[in-house]
Formats: sequence, C-alpha cells, structure tokens
Amino acid sequence: MIETTQALAYITALAIAAAIPGPGMTALIARSISSGALTGFAMLLGLILGDLTYLSLAVFGLAMLAKTFSFLFILVKWGAITYLCYLAWQFWHADHQPLNSASTPSKKSLFSAGLSGYSITLANPKTIAFYLALLPVMIDIGTISLQSWGLILVPLTILVLLPVGALFILASISVRRTLSSTKAQQILHKGAAATMLGAAGTMAAKEL
Repeated sequence: MIETTQALAYITALAIAAAIPGPGMTALIARSISSGALTGFAMLLGLILGDLTYLSLAVFGLAMLAKTFSFLFILVKWGAITYLCYLAWQFWHADHQPLNSASTPSKKSLFSAGLSGYSITLANPKTIAFYLALLPVMIDIGTISLQSWGLILVPLTILVLLPVGALFILASISVRRTLSSTKAQQILHKGAAATMLGAAGTMAAKEL
C-alpha cells in the first residue's frame, strides 16, 4: 500500500518535472499555438498516455525487462525522432488559414496530435529517468498492488499532468488570439516546425 508521504512526494516531484518545459511541453505549446486548444488537448492526452505507459513499466517490474531489451527502446526512440521530423515537415509546408478561423480539426488531425504526444513521451529521456529511476526511490515498488496502481497512482498521475498541461495550452491560446493574421500564422507554423525539429535533434543527440 502506498503511504501518504510517498504519494505526496510523487505528486510534488511529478508536478515539478511536468512544469519544467522539456520536449513534450515545448511541442505542446507549439501545437496549441498553431492548431488550437482542441488539438492541444489531444496531444496532451498522448503525453499523459506515454507517462502512464512508463508508470506501468516501473510498477509491474518491467524496468529490468526494458534494460534487457534496450534495443527495442532504442528503436522506439528513433521511430519517435523520425515521426517528429515528419511533423516538422508537415508544419513547414502547411496550408495557412487565419488563426481566428472557427474550423474544427479533423479526427485525423486529432489522432495525429495524440500520436505525436505519445511518441514524444516514449522517447523523452526525462520521462524515462523519472519513472524507471526516480519513482523507485520515492515509492517502494514492491509494495504496490494492482489496486494501488489503478486506484491511486494512475489517477494521481492524470490529476497532476492534466492541469499542468492545460495551463500550457491556455497560455498558448492567449498568444494565439493576439496573432490572427495569415502572415503571423505562417511564422507560427514554421516556429512549430523548428520546435519539433529541435526536439528531434535533442533526442537524437542523446542517442549518439
């Protein structure tokens, strides 16, 4: 069973880690500015699912398996890097419409945003280090049951990451509303492309 002090330590550490802009939150800001709040929240969902994936790996003792089959994680990371480069290319060559357009993003666009968020999290060294290295220090993994994982850790993770990510999205939308011209959107799209390419480059540099 997870003690109250352990839960508080986990909440605090996770909130701090999430609030420090890394590849995930940086890409979330860029995507929210360029595509709007709905797309931003779709990407945030992907980011959270990525965190829950690593949380599950740590809790169910698969960290050792991850180390044993590290080449699989390397493949996942390079797949995410390639996907980020693809998204950067899409943003760079995107058709530009006024940012104040009321058009609703397509299901394909929302799925793409969610997938990109998930991919970024899986390849994010900060996320990997937090769940597979720091989490066992804060919480005795051996004492976590399936019930503790499902009723305590998963809800706590969502309740921490969702508001932190939402704050980044809302701040991005505030910036977005002040830049409604097509020329401004062109700059934002290219900025989003550069941000995602930079995130991909950072991840690739850590693998070389």
